[in-house]
Amino acid sequence: MSSEVSIADVERVAELANLELGDAEKQRMQRDLNAILGYVDQLSQLDTSHVEPMAQVSDLFAEGAADGDGGMLRPDVPGTSLDRASVMAAAPETDGAFFKTPKVIER
Repeated sequence: MSSEVSIADVERVAELANLELGDAEKQRMQRDLNAILGYVDQLSQLDTSHVEPMAQVSDLFAEGAADGDGGMLRPDVPGTSLDRASVMAAAPETDGAFFKTPKVIER
């Protein structure tokens, strides 16, 4: 592994996520993040040259193909949109064009 996650790294990520972590939680988070990065490092060492690239996992489920449970992905068919005026009329608070929401990030 190229580098280890430090307690300072954990504190910075917690700050960015607006989380308050105690000392024990910081230690546990550091251990868990280093374990995850160690596993990712192991995965990056695998030879994937024989694996065909794909854009999305959903490419495995081509239209009409059943998955292991017998389910299928629905076809992506355009439909009609909701009427803006009726949606805005039902909203708790709006300016006529957009929904108004309370501020959730306090800094």
